[in-house]
Amino acid sequence: MSTKTTTTTSTTANDLCDPSVAQHYKGHKDAITAVDFNPNSRQLASSSLDGTIMVWNFKSPQARVFRFSGHTDGVTSVCFSPTGHLVGSGSRDRSVRLWVPSIKGENNAFKAHSATVRSVDFSSDGEFIATASDDKSVKIWSVHRQKFQFSLNQHTNWVRAARFAPDSSLIASCGDDKSTKIWDIRTKECVHTFYDNEASMHDVRFHPSGTCIATGLSSGGIKLWDCRVNRLLQSYHSHESCVNSLHFHPRQGDVLLSASSDCTVKIHDLKEGRLIYTLHGHQPHAATAVAFTKTGDQFASAGSDNQILIWDTNFTEPTEQLRDVFSGFMGRSTFQPIQSTTNTDITYTSLRSHTNPILESSRTIHTATDCVHPTEFSQQAEILEPSAVESVISQPVITKEGQNSAKSKEDNLRIMEKLEMITNQMDILTQTVAIIEQRLTNTEDKLNYLMTSKTAQIEKNDEQKANNDVNN
Repeated sequence: MSTKTTTTTSTTANDLCDPSVAQHYKGHKDAITAVDFNPNSRQLASSSLDGTIMVWNFKSPQARVFRFSGHTDGVTSVCFSPTGHLVGSGSRDRSVRLWVPSIKGENNAFKAHSATVRSVDFSSDGEFIATASDDKSVKIWSVHRQKFQFSLNQHTNWVRAARFAPDSSLIASCGDDKSTKIWDIRTKECVHTFYDNEASMHDVRFHPSGTCIATGLSSGGIKLWDCRVNRLLQSYHSHESCVNSLHFHPRQGDVLLSASSDCTVKIHDLKEGRLIYTLHGHQPHAATAVAFTKTGDQFASAGSDNQILIWDTNFTEPTEQLRDVFSGFMGRSTFQPIQSTTNTDITYTSLRSHTNPILESSRTIHTATDCVHPTEFSQQAEILEPSAVESVISQPVITKEGQNSAKSKEDNLRIMEKLEMITNQMDILTQTVAIIEQRLTNTEDKLNYLMTSKTAQIEKNDEQKANNDVNN
């Protein structure tokens, strides 16, 4: 595999270090469509056209991987809930599933749309989920009861993505009708539509401040829009083919990731208005998905090569509060990125000869349990042991001085393993309580319905009796 990084120098180059590959994983049997990190930054979920979802416990000493089967067609989207206790997925089979990302793989499914579900996204409080579909609609559902709430229906073609704003007061949706719509959740009305005559829009993301959105175009362009004054802020033409996925740095909102069918992942400095890195980790295959961790110290990229790369961001940590990078652009209708004149190519294979060489291990996949077809809250997970992960990790150079500390490092590793086991047990307990709570809620709803029906019947009988007494 040839992974190449193109570095574009800029005035901020001294503030940045090159992104570097920390690990790479292979397990899916078809193109990966989406990736998302658990807010605890210990798990990564991925969806694939092979019809499965995989949850990678990539920071666990045991490196366990769970494969969830249940969808009957390719899975197009995957997303963690804000607490990390649930994973939502959408599929070509027109259904949405909510999974518990643990060994048991408990899940609940509901038919959400009359056509392919393109995206799923949780609200910031985890109470609702937004789904976008080829049936030209965006639908909002309650998470705990999987009940339909309302539908947003002004798109005239496939809806590719729908995302909640950080405060969940708005939803942004985009699609093949070459528009991005901003919806007010309270009024259920479209408050503004951004049109683009250039191409259809394949992804949309809110800036961490919630004031702006980024859209990825089928033509390879990226546009940033201000939702406060409804105007275009920046326009990039970084890619040569469709932009499949976008993601803002969660803390440094002036950094934007993009993945494209031109086989590249690009990193943009929005404050400087320029491209700073081009990553070729998935060539000659399309890059289909990108996502930052919650802290932004790492990000993942995935592609139609069926593999996931975990990158160390290596960006300078912010020393101030999150900057609203768009405040300086208020007087501009379009901000074109500055083209660089110097490029430095760093090949992935050459990194292996550096001081910290890269060790690639390719191992045979074998499973601990067979994967079964889904039933509601049934065991689903196919557990892949550490040998199931084809990984790329940094191999430390141990000096004579370092050998003396090897024993203490082993002791620390044992402690970390025990802590990880305790954490996993606590997660399982929390998930069990959540399931019990859901069942109690359902029981309470049934009791309330029966009580209401009984009361209404009694009142009706009393009214009939009173009418009979009057007639007599």
